[in-house]
Amino acid sequence: MQVLTNKRILLGVTGSIAAYKAADLVRRLREAGAEVRVVMTRGATEFVTPMTFQALSGNPVHLHLLDTDAEAGMGHIELARWADVILIAPASADFIARLTRGRADDLLAAVCLAGGKVPLAVAPAMNAQMWANEATQENVRLLSRRSVLLLGPDEGEQACGDVGAGRLLAPEAIIAQLAQLFAPGSLSGRTVLVSAGPTREAIDPVRYLSNHSSGKMGFSIAAAAQEAGAKVILVAGPVSLASPDRVERIDVISAMEMHDVILQQAKTADIFISTAAVADYRPAEAWSEKLKKEDRELSLKMLPNPDILASVKKKFPRLFCVGFAAETQDLADYAQQKLHKKGIELVAANWVGPAAEATGGAFGSDENALHLFWRGGDLALEQASKAKLARRLVEVVAQHFNGGQNKSVSNIHFLSKE
Repeated sequence: MQVLTNKRILLGVTGSIAAYKAADLVRRLREAGAEVRVVMTRGATEFVTPMTFQALSGNPVHLHLLDTDAEAGMGHIELARWADVILIAPASADFIARLTRGRADDLLAAVCLAGGKVPLAVAPAMNAQMWANEATQENVRLLSRRSVLLLGPDEGEQACGDVGAGRLLAPEAIIAQLAQLFAPGSLSGRTVLVSAGPTREAIDPVRYLSNHSSGKMGFSIAAAAQEAGAKVILVAGPVSLASPDRVERIDVISAMEMHDVILQQAKTADIFISTAAVADYRPAEAWSEKLKKEDRELSLKMLPNPDILASVKKKFPRLFCVGFAAETQDLADYAQQKLHKKGIELVAANWVGPAAEATGGAFGSDENALHLFWRGGDLALEQASKAKLARRLVEVVAQHFNGGQNKSVSNIHFLSKE
């Protein structure tokens, strides 16, 4: 079972004899569905070559703090932003000591310091006497108080011949504990319906009207909802994305198809999260043959597509609704207008077009930033990977749903820009 599908694991390997076991850990992390990048300390390279980890991870291995190949020369910042979790395995006694002091004198230490809110997990591996030493134990207690996840160590015979605690935890156990970081269970027992991607409105058999939506945000939300314990049904427009693990997918093309499928699936759904960029209009007539180019103007008569949000609210008036607002200007104003005009409970707003270029977010990008609005409050979610934003978004919605004033309402809806 791929319990880490779509997760980004940054694996730090330090100078321990157990470094060779990290090679098997990389392989098993990838089998569990994770994307893995490896950072090695100088000591680690004395035990295993970087080429080994590059071959197993499928990504370049990172070694140097001052890396001229890194974007803007700030590799430690880029790696920390990329990761969903930073895992140090094996973590030597020396590295644990440096970690407690906030050192940043090599790449791995600097990444840990720059990680911010990225979960940090440490799997110790050292001689039994070194592990039992009061200095090491005090360092471990300090890391625990800082919310660092301690994985192991295990007990048994060690390379030096001693027997006791200090062995690197088995890869299966490490993966099982990492998976728990992404499965809070806040939506356990719920059925979540998600729509994602663009729609295509046919002009003729060759041409269509559409938009730049990649579907990445919606697919990330589907994965995050599944991680939170929900059964997830994903209604996807035409996109080139693999289905998230353990998510049922229904493919559609046009806005009318998406409208009909969503209304049908909403009958059994507890939550509807629609990030789809649904076309507002469609051609009144779709030609059966390819239109030929002529030296004259061509006019298309356009008809409005159904308002999915209005249709859902009319048919299911008690649903807890959250809207998506993608804007090129006056983001907060338009989001607030949608919140009150549509009578919904929450709006997730983001910039698109030229306004989003400064942050590299929105359409087609792997990153975005969101600003959430509700009656009496708002919350800005800073730029991050869409996978991270999706988890945070699902967390916030679950908190509002489970702890808000609408406890008697059994359904939540995320709805697209309409």
